[in-house]
Amino acid sequence: MRLLHKYYLIIFSALVVALASCESNFHDVQRINSVAFSPVGRSENINLKYTDSGRVKAILVSPLMLDYSNLEYGFNEFPKGVHVTLIDQNKKNSYVESDYAIRYEGSDIIDLQGHVKITSSEGGVLKTEQLYYDQKNEWFYTEKRFTFTDAAKGNFEGPGIDFSKDFKVMNTQRNTGAINNVD
Repeated sequence: MRLLHKYYLIIFSALVVALASCESNFHDVQRINSVAFSPVGRSENINLKYTDSGRVKAILVSPLMLDYSNLEYGFNEFPKGVHVTLIDQNKKNSYVESDYAIRYEGSDIIDLQGHVKITSSEGGVLKTEQLYYDQKNEWFYTEKRFTFTDAAKGNFEGPGIDFSKDFKVMNTQRNTGAINNVD
């Protein structure tokens, strides 16, 4: 009986040693497979000008930009918000502000979040908590609640809206409000 007990003790000891060494290897494997989620670049107090055919189309100002272009699906993050000036062909400016923004590479989509406010060149103001901007098509959209006040102090609100950057074309889902001076 004592001999059997010694064998169990030896087997148990070998198993404990094997498991202890596996634990160390397991942590190494976990570290190898983890993604180093850190930016490849960091820019402070930026002032970027987007041009097309020699014409400035937009100016982006932000206190901080983090560049994650090193990832498979790269992006630029603006954790302290952005202020964007959009300039149309007639050199009229519209302004976009948000507390946070993220621009996804390869999609031309900017996700604006937190106290998003757009002021059009004609004086219209749209406010919402999240808004997407499609740079390629110059189109904004959201499924979140919004409020819009036009230059004549007419207003409407509701869930979900999409519109052109100059506010000339707007599509809404269900809204309520009062519009003044309809032509």
